[in-house]
Amino acid sequence: MIPIVKPFLPKFEAYSARIEDIFERNYLTNNGPVLQELEQKLADYFKVPYLLLVSNGTLAIQVALMALEVKGKVITTPFSFAATSSTLSALSIDPIFSDIDRETLNLDPKAISTDALKSASAILPVHVYGNACDVKTLEALAQEHQLKVIYDAAHTFGAEYDGKPLLAYGDAATISLHATKIFHTVEGGAVAFKNKADYEKAKQLINFGFDANNMPNLVGINAKMSEIHAAMGLSLFEHVESITSHRAQLAAQYINNLKGHVSFPFFTETCKPNGAYAPIILNNEAELETLQAHFASLEIQTRRYFYPSLSLVECYKGAGETPIANDICSRVLCLPMYYELSFEQVDYICDTVIDFLKQYREL
Repeated sequence: MIPIVKPFLPKFEAYSARIEDIFERNYLTNNGPVLQELEQKLADYFKVPYLLLVSNGTLAIQVALMALEVKGKVITTPFSFAATSSTLSALSIDPIFSDIDRETLNLDPKAISTDALKSASAILPVHVYGNACDVKTLEALAQEHQLKVIYDAAHTFGAEYDGKPLLAYGDAATISLHATKIFHTVEGGAVAFKNKADYEKAKQLINFGFDANNMPNLVGINAKMSEIHAAMGLSLFEHVESITSHRAQLAAQYINNLKGHVSFPFFTETCKPNGAYAPIILNNEAELETLQAHFASLEIQTRRYFYPSLSLVECYKGAGETPIANDICSRVLCLPMYYELSFEQVDYICDTVIDFLKQYREL
């Protein structure tokens, strides 16, 4: 079987050595030394002044929204994982769905209506598959209409735009450190802030709102990362460059092998891809479903990521017409992508796609 994803793990001895140290200290959570070390390494890696580790990527978005005091309505994309919109709804914030760019699959600044800009308090774009949004235009719009910008940068570990890591853009940017991501802490996430005051408030929010005097003078939550999870991150950190480099090469091979047979998201020239995912866009939903069933018969896992379009999910109760996102959601399929995937396996998967499409499209 070829799985859709396989978490990268360090050598067990390296991880267990860190766990032994934690056991000796008997300090398991509440901003311990392992977490502090990982936070500093990641802040340096992402070139951001203020980075806060939290217990998962969904809470990272929630903490960013709470720290920036976002309320009312937020402009966002329907082409994303459920966490982007579910977090808004959970905080009683109404999502205003705006359509995506057909080539990049990111939130299209030109599609955002004037009414949406006037009624919203923030914009929550997603760097889809690690592909940079049009950050300059989005932030110009935000400045003109006095909106906060919070980037859901869940997929962006190792990705850059104009030579800067994507976590360095926006009033805040969040990343997922889930086991399926390029770099992980088993479960985890992080928020990068532009301003120190927002960062300090977020530090208080993730610990029940307690201040330096141990008084809960803010309504907070528990979003702290444990020492055990941070130890996994530190154990993986030394492998970051080889992981991102190999995955980027795998992604390039997928594109090289399949160009002319399927479509791909367009990455701008100034965006450095990171191989977070291997998405392909088929001609229609029937073609996608038949190909996915064929892969399943060969024990090759694939995933409809993202599906369905979040603007069609009733429980989020969002407003906005998004025909392009709705169409793309019905036709995009992610192929296997992980560090241990070999170039030979990528060739086999690509040959399977090509052979299938040749027969299917001749019917």
